[in-house]
Amino acid sequence: MVTVSLAAAFSPYEELAQTLIPHATEGDDGSHDIAHILRVFRNALRIHEKEGGDGRVLAAAVLLHDCVAVEKNSPLRSQASRLAAEKAAGILAGLGWVEEDIAAVAHAITTHSFSANIAPETLEAKILQDADRMDAIGMVGAARCFYIAGRMGSGLYDPADPLGKERPLDDKAFAIDHFGIKLFKLADGFQTATGRVLAKERHERLKSVLDLFVDEI
Repeated sequence: MVTVSLAAAFSPYEELAQTLIPHATEGDDGSHDIAHILRVFRNALRIHEKEGGDGRVLAAAVLLHDCVAVEKNSPLRSQASRLAAEKAAGILAGLGWVEEDIAAVAHAITTHSFSANIAPETLEAKILQDADRMDAIGMVGAARCFYIAGRMGSGLYDPADPLGKERPLDDKAFAIDHFGIKLFKLADGFQTATGRVLAKERHERLKSVLDLFVDEI
């Protein structure tokens, strides 16, 4: 049962959250848990406030965008957002949502994923993609990177060549290689003007994390 206080954190969509939170996550991945969902929701509201869009569709898409769990090292990783969209569509249909709104939510979920590499076509889809990617950069993004590396059994860095100046980057072996392979590239791909402004700030924080890390080692 979802506590009232947790659902209240998703104001002004508390009632929707109360219904959808039980479906929002599965598995034990702490980088894609309900705290992640809430951070993405808050990011999305910040962008929605400036950019507009259908708030109810956006809220549902945020709440259900990770409703199917696929590990980062799974061969099905690129299919995760499609699987989540299909599950979300079934959930919303069961709640009596109209087909147009279900399709809008499903499209946003399908296109939010970096791994899926599908361009978002609606404003809600663009906002969800930006809001989710904001959680992959900045201080939280760095924390999630190290958490996932530990979960996958990776090392922190290559002691002989930490920044990969004389070797190919390999984020399956070393956590900080993921900064160069993916995280530093995310800020350039934001879809909304508001998202791009917020991403620039977080990108600078992410660079600072790596700079401080390298200084200490």
